Amino acid sequence: MDSHRTRPSAPHGTVVEDERTIRRATTAATLGNVAEWYDFGIYSYLAAIALDRVFFPEAGDWATVFTLGTFAAAFLVRPLGGFVLGPLGDRIGRTRVLAATVLLMAVATVLLGLVPGYGTIGIAAPLLVLFIRMLQGFSAGGEYTGALTLVAEYAPDRRRGFFGSWLEFGTLVGYTLGAGVCAVLIAVLPEDDLLSWGWRIPFMLALPVGVVGIYLRIRLEETPAFRQLMERSPAMVTMSLRRACHILVTRYRSAALIAGGLVIAWNVTNYVLTNYVPTYLTGTLPGHGHHGTSETVSTTLQVGVMLAMLCVVVFLGGLSDRIGRKPILATGSLALVLLGLPSVWLLQSGPWGQVAGLLIMGFTLVCFAAVTPSTLPALFPTFIRYGSLAIIFNIFVSAFAGTAPTVIGVAVTATGNLDWPGYYLIGAGVIGLLSTVFLKEPAGEPLAGAAPLTSSADLPSPELSETGVPLENPPTGR
Repeated sequence: MDSHRTRPSAPHGTVVEDERTIRRATTAATLGNVAEWYDFGIYSYLAAIALDRVFFPEAGDWATVFTLGTFAAAFLVRPLGGFVLGPLGDRIGRTRVLAATVLLMAVATVLLGLVPGYGTIGIAAPLLVLFIRMLQGFSAGGEYTGALTLVAEYAPDRRRGFFGSWLEFGTLVGYTLGAGVCAVLIAVLPEDDLLSWGWRIPFMLALPVGVVGIYLRIRLEETPAFRQLMERSPAMVTMSLRRACHILVTRYRSAALIAGGLVIAWNVTNYVLTNYVPTYLTGTLPGHGHHGTSETVSTTLQVGVMLAMLCVVVFLGGLSDRIGRKPILATGSLALVLLGLPSVWLLQSGPWGQVAGLLIMGFTLVCFAAVTPSTLPALFPTFIRYGSLAIIFNIFVSAFAGTAPTVIGVAVTATGNLDWPGYYLIGAGVIGLLSTVFLKEPAGEPLAGAAPLTSSADLPSPELSETGVPLENPPTGR
């Protein structure tokens, strides 16, 4: 546990945090996020490649839909995880809850890799998968919003966009690792070996990744904003969930709606790209007479898009500290409205069109991914920040985004219309535009309920004496 304490700086009550501590906190949150979303993402990459045949071999054309439905089941319990873990983080602190979420996700993912197939234990196999997916969903309900809160409360006001974007850098790395591991297995293993035991390997690899995340998080001290809250009003941490929800609904209703709209735009784009498009390319398009791709090519394309996003996400986060969050959010939303349907048409047009369509989706997604992590925490005060974000984020993700792959899959299967992913993206873009219009620009401003925060690296160098010793109280000119 780091023994460093924030210390108030003389000018205007600003709090100064050590730059090394800020970077250590960001690293812990980011690497924990790598572990969390590696675990959460590998299921979707294997869904149409192996898991549909391992757990739903008798479902015929609906096997993929059932597999995606099991994926969506995790989102049914994410709000429960948010209701439990978020307010708990406002009471006992951010770091304890975040260590627990990584532990739970790692254990659940390893268990998923140990479940026997349908051919061994029958209907019990998909039921066990369903239960474990719900454990993962419960963990995810407190993970991402807790990491958002942690990084935002450690980041200096003038660089919150930059540090917040590293959190999504970790998410992309987690997804990329998951896709990369799956791509290697698909390339090197015969189909029979992949279906019998090879699909389990990515799940087993979750344990060491999770251990690293847990170790880094338990060594962190609480955030500057939370420590200020404890010093100023310790009774706040005893607030009941009912009271916190009442405050959220009555005093922060507008902020909650803006946050929900941004969450929808961001995560519908995310789950269409990362969870539905692989199935769309490998199963849906060939099944409707269009040029699809092999599992290897699809996964390789996904990895390529994620790597492209990794190259720009931190740059866009830093850019938002200079030009504001709203211009970048508006760009992403407008791109969804104008290019959502064309990007889906490109996916239907062959190999080069699929590359272009994926890149368009990746561009729109990275606009949200780069700046939303620093935007959402600024909408709520310290004493209800973690709980409010956890509740709002997970309700809107579960209702509108996490279910998107399943709803789109059902719609395409039932109607035969291959454009449904584009309709979803357009709707998400409209909601994102409306939310951005009503958003008050948060860039450069202190978090609500916390003193202005800066980094030791942003302070001017101390004046030195003739012998080179820093002067605590340098003389002033007359």
